Amino acid sequence: MKKVFILIGTRPNFVKITQFKKVAKALGGVDIQIIHSNQHYDGNMSSVFFKQFGIEIDIMLEPFKGNSSEQFGHIMQQLSRVFIENRPDFLLVVGDVNTTLAGALAANKLGIPLGHLESGLRSYDREMPEEINRIITDEISDIYFTTESSGTNNLLKEGRKKENVFFVGNTMIDTLVAYQSQIKSSNIISKIGVPDNPFILMTLHRPSNVDSKESLLKICYLLENLSKIKNIVFPIHPRTKKNLIEHNLFDRVNNLKSLFLTESLDYFSFQKLISEAETVITDSGGIQEETTFLQIPCLTLRDNTERPITISLGTNELMPFNPELILQKVEKNEFKSGEVPELWDGKATNRAIEIMKTYIK
Repeated sequence: MKKVFILIGTRPNFVKITQFKKVAKALGGVDIQIIHSNQHYDGNMSSVFFKQFGIEIDIMLEPFKGNSSEQFGHIMQQLSRVFIENRPDFLLVVGDVNTTLAGALAANKLGIPLGHLESGLRSYDREMPEEINRIITDEISDIYFTTESSGTNNLLKEGRKKENVFFVGNTMIDTLVAYQSQIKSSNIISKIGVPDNPFILMTLHRPSNVDSKESLLKICYLLENLSKIKNIVFPIHPRTKKNLIEHNLFDRVNNLKSLFLTESLDYFSFQKLISEAETVITDSGGIQEETTFLQIPCLTLRDNTERPITISLGTNELMPFNPELILQKVEKNEFKSGEVPELWDGKATNRAIEIMKTYIK
C-alpha cells in the first residue's frame, strides 16, 4: 500500500482535509498519514478543530515562536528529517500558507512526488504573502488539484501539462457537507445572546485591514455605525484583538450595545453563524467559498480575490474598506444572489484520492 503524507499547519488547512482518511480507508490502495507543522499552535486555532473533526495526527512537529521567516525555516528543517526517516511515496500540500511552501520545498529537495491541493488560484497581488506561496508551490509540484476553472486555466497558461492538472472540486465543501447535522444543532446563537432579528457576521484579520491604527479606526467607525442599524456578531481574531488593545481602541468597541464580540470559534459554531447571517463581512479567503455554497451574501473587504468563481457565479462581492460604502449597502440591503459552482458537491476528496492512486507508482 502506498504511503501518502498530507501536510497541514493552519486552521484553513484543517477544514480541507477532514475526509481524506475516511475516504482512503473506504477506497483502499493508499495509507494516509497527516503531519501537523504546528504553524497554528493555539488551542482555539488548532486542537479544538481536530477534536470536532476526529482528525488523528500521525506526526506532530515541534511548535516554534518566532517571525515568519524563522518559523518557515524551522518547519522545513523538521520536515526534511521526517521525510528522510519515513520516506513517503507522495506528499500532498494544502492551500497557500507558509507550511505549504515549506513542505513543497522539502519534498522537492528529497525527490518526493508532490501534489498541491487548491492549486492554480491567483490574486495577481504579489504583496500578499499567500500569492508567493501559491506560485512557488505550483512551480515545483508534480500534479495539481484545482477547485474551480480559473485555477485550471491559470496553470495551463503558466505552462503546466494538461495531463497533470485535475479539476476535482472543493474539499472544504466536503467538510461542510459531511458535518451539516452538527452545524445545524449548534447552540452558538443562543449561547452568545443574539436576538432573533437578523444579524451581520463580521471577521477581519488580514494585516492590510488590522495592523495600522488608521485601519483599526475604520473598523471602530464601521462597528459603531453598523451596530446602530443591525446586530453584529464579531468573532475576533487574536491578531485583530491584540492590535486594538495595543492602540487603546478595544474598549471603544467592546461595549457597543448591538455588537456581540466572541473569541475565535470552533468550526460548527462558526458555520452555524454563517448559515444564519443576513450577510457576512470578511477579508478571509475560505469564507468567500463557504458563503457561496450556503448562498449567503458576502462582502469581502479586499482589492482582489484568488477565488473569482465566488464573484462571477457566487454570492461574493469585493469592496474597498470604505465604511460609508459598506453602511450604504447594508442600509439599502443591496446584496447579490448566486449559484453553487461545478463539482462543489461533497465528493472532491474521493476524486483526489482516486487520482493519487493512479498517479503514484
